Amino acid sequence: MALPDDGQRYELIDGELKIMGNSGMEHGYVACILTIFLGGFVHAHKLGVLCDSSTAFTMNTGNKRSPDVSFVAKERLHGLKKLPKGFFQGAPDLAVEVISPSNTFEEIHTKLVEYFESGSRLVWVINPDEESVLVYRQPQPDRLLKITDQLDGEEVIPEFTLAVSELFTELNF
Repeated sequence: MALPDDGQRYELIDGELKIMGNSGMEHGYVACILTIFLGGFVHAHKLGVLCDSSTAFTMNTGNKRSPDVSFVAKERLHGLKKLPKGFFQGAPDLAVEVISPSNTFEEIHTKLVEYFESGSRLVWVINPDEESVLVYRQPQPDRLLKITDQLDGEEVIPEFTLAVSELFTELNF
């Protein structure tokens, strides 16, 4: 909670603040499109809460991670009338990372390991350049979804589906 209020995005990694930087418009747009569809579904079905990239989760390592989009199931929020003002203890049930040009494979893999060791049940890694989504149920990829496939919430967000193509539609105004 004592992170600098200087407009930068940070994660606390191994006791040091790491500037996450801004990711660019495409990155933000893809995250927002997913948030619109997924958030609407989660809210309508009262499944839990969806959070944006400004939300930090405290991993088992003590690191603070901020996925681009995250979902916490209502079962983990049982008994709460309001969400905590501070960091959430543990990883989200679903963590979503949208690949940015500055991301490295090692950085994403380290996040995946921490998410699963801290309680995530599903992770989606969205690659705008390849118009694809890697689905993880553990730190190794489970499957690759292409633009013709459907993203599925599986048992984490039951009955949620979204055409992968919805994440990468061309602007048409």
